[in-house]
Amino acid sequence: MLRTFWAKRFNFNWKLGAVLTLLICVPRFILVLDANARADYSLMGAIMVLSALAPFILLNKTGQHSIGLVKARSFKWLGLAFVFGLLASLILHLLGDMLYGDTYENWYVYIARSYKIPEGMSGQNKSIMFTIMALVGMTFSPIGEELFFRGIVQSSFSKSIGEKWALILEGVAFALVHIAHFGLVYINQKFAFFPIPTLIWVISMFLFSLLLYTLKRKSGSLLGAIACHSGFNLGMIYSIFYLM
Repeated sequence: MLRTFWAKRFNFNWKLGAVLTLLICVPRFILVLDANARADYSLMGAIMVLSALAPFILLNKTGQHSIGLVKARSFKWLGLAFVFGLLASLILHLLGDMLYGDTYENWYVYIARSYKIPEGMSGQNKSIMFTIMALVGMTFSPIGEELFFRGIVQSSFSKSIGEKWALILEGVAFALVHIAHFGLVYINQKFAFFPIPTLIWVISMFLFSLLLYTLKRKSGSLLGAIACHSGFNLGMIYSIFYLM
């Protein structure tokens, strides 16, 4: 499964998955915190590109196919995956609004303010900014994260510790890295931590990870997970621009 160069040095097992998780997730966590403080997310693109390239760098064609880099069984499941992701993000918006309203303890409120969206934008300018952010959000992180988490990491864990534990460990890693997006927040020139909202957010991200994996299995391809993630990001960005 690994390319010849890497196969001489590594085995495709949980150890490789753990190393990849640390190499990608720790720098990403730090970069997101720094980006939240500086409102500059330019370096995040590099992390997502590296995440997306990892399967192509490390795996041969057989390995790429085994992790889900194949055509989906049907377009129906891709469409359903997108809708499920969209609904999941809107449910998370409703939950945050119901529990925390327009406060920093609401995950979407904090994420929105970390984007530094100008207040009082005209309808046309708002639509343009929404379109740009939606297109970026529906491509970069869905492709990068799904090829990495539901692709090479989950598959490498599954090879040696079984699918159930692989799903749990990969989901935990996915959920914890998102604490940098909400949980450890940067407010009034300093970092703060919201224990209960963070716990809800982490559990939500873990459950979302399970949904992504389910859509990967149902569609027979990582494209199902990518479509679901893309729908989720669209729903989140729509909520930020038009529902708050």
